[in-house]
Amino acid sequence: MADEILVFESGDRVGRVASVDTSKVLIDAEDQALVTQIGIGNLVAILGATEREYLIGIVERVTRSLRDELLDADNDSLDVVEIGPTPSDVLRVVLIGTYRTVQGEDRQVFKRGADSFPQIDRDSFLIQSANLQRLMGLLAAGLEEHEKLKLGHFVIDSEADAIASGDKFFQRHASILGSTGSGKSWAVALLLEKASQLSFPNILVLDMHGEYTPLTGDDGFSQGYKIAGPGDLDSDDEKIIRLPYWLLNRDEMLSMILDRSDQNAPNQASRFTLHIRNLKEKTLTDNNKNDVKETFTVDSPIPYEIDELVRLLKDDDTRKGVGANNKPIKGEWEGKLTRFISRLEAKLEDRRYGFMFKPTDYAKEYGWLAGIASKLIGSDADNKGIKIIDFSEVPSDVLPVVAGTFARLLYDLQFWLEPEKRSPFALVCDEAHIYLPVKNDADSVEKQALATFERIAKEGRKYGVSLVVVSQRPSDVSRTILSQCNNFLVLRLTNDSDQNVVRKLMPDSMVGLTDMLPLLDTGEALLLGDAVLLPTRIKLDRPSIEPASGTLDFWSKWSNTASDNDAIRLAVETLRRQTRVQEEN
Repeated sequence: MADEILVFESGDRVGRVASVDTSKVLIDAEDQALVTQIGIGNLVAILGATEREYLIGIVERVTRSLRDELLDADNDSLDVVEIGPTPSDVLRVVLIGTYRTVQGEDRQVFKRGADSFPQIDRDSFLIQSANLQRLMGLLAAGLEEHEKLKLGHFVIDSEADAIASGDKFFQRHASILGSTGSGKSWAVALLLEKASQLSFPNILVLDMHGEYTPLTGDDGFSQGYKIAGPGDLDSDDEKIIRLPYWLLNRDEMLSMILDRSDQNAPNQASRFTLHIRNLKEKTLTDNNKNDVKETFTVDSPIPYEIDELVRLLKDDDTRKGVGANNKPIKGEWEGKLTRFISRLEAKLEDRRYGFMFKPTDYAKEYGWLAGIASKLIGSDADNKGIKIIDFSEVPSDVLPVVAGTFARLLYDLQFWLEPEKRSPFALVCDEAHIYLPVKNDADSVEKQALATFERIAKEGRKYGVSLVVVSQRPSDVSRTILSQCNNFLVLRLTNDSDQNVVRKLMPDSMVGLTDMLPLLDTGEALLLGDAVLLPTRIKLDRPSIEPASGTLDFWSKWSNTASDNDAIRLAVETLRRQTRVQEEN
């Protein structure tokens, strides 16, 4: 870019630097008319050490005070000295970057951070109009066309596109945070829509309420799947996903069944572990997988028959021992496994858990896992890269362990792929506060999911697995996971505790920007992090296909629409059969 980006005229000059510390600058504003046009979030350029350098900052506060001064300093009369109030305007600015017209052999360079600090009395200018548009264009100029992720436009200039680095957004994990009704689901839908325009995107959305189903229709750009509900157990639809029990590792399985307050819990866990390992070994023997048999563990995802496990446990629980004179005595395990077996059988008989304990015959076969893995993390011409996984019919008490097992399975597969053959994928964790709570508040089931997602948050980048954490209550989400996110799209947040969490995640110099969170309009967000050079307030584009998350108009509905009693009766039957099949029997 040969032409200079920032070309200021006298009308752009705000004033002079009056105070400097390590991150903030106070500017004594001399143009009172121009100050009235400056708002929070506007950009200011401060002349640097040379004429070729400007320090760029964001206006964090604008204050006007009155101080007593001579009202007519040019009056030569010594008889009357008139003193009165005179307005004094001050801007508080956070330094965020440096613009240079020349840097070595490069021209027109913007970089994040300030290499130096402005000197007292340095001129300061408001970046507006053509200067602002050229600067915004410069921010995206360093990105390759395929790397650009356009999310909307800057609030301070609707003509300037808000463009982030798609690579950095996903490489370093991201969070989309916002209160109910702030436009959070739109933001997710927009992100998915942008990704779908790539040749081979690879994103899996853990959809907790089924609100992204519209994106999977005939006109949609994503593939829809569903964790099997009670009404899907006999279905052979390929879009119905089962997570058979044998995918769970030892700790995940025990977290659902074992009562650790039971005095026999160690015995129960011991026998369970022994039988699981033996049953998996039998499967490997039957399938002539001798090479796997040499190194497998009890946690390896190998099919086995759950009915056979129950039979073996019952045999342990009822088998008598042999005493003196071959007389029967109480067996070593007799009576110690009764409660454990009862809890296991209760899960097996509950159709809500059918997606796990009533797999199809194919899902019990050794080759099933390779097929489902290709479907979920594969991305090619025959497989849409955006996958929406509907978890809405998974029972809430096991939702964390199911989501954790799903994520762990995909992560483990990626881990064991040959490095040069890995295709990166992202997990969008919708409503993350439901299954990724703060560790101190987590129960034994939730802790299993936390362990998986925290591992992904810490190590996933190395293996091409990214997290996009979506929540309306960041204060209820694991701090470990949020702290690993380096990109934030923060929409309106009205709760103080949620705002405080976001403040703690921001660099100290950016904390002031979070003060505007309660004031953001629907669809407006603060975009901060590694993916953008300039943290700022943006207006998100509206997605072409909206999720089913719209807020009902209560007053209008009450005014114009009577309730549908037939629909209510149908809902009663749907509740009873625990499936959303919309047919009356």
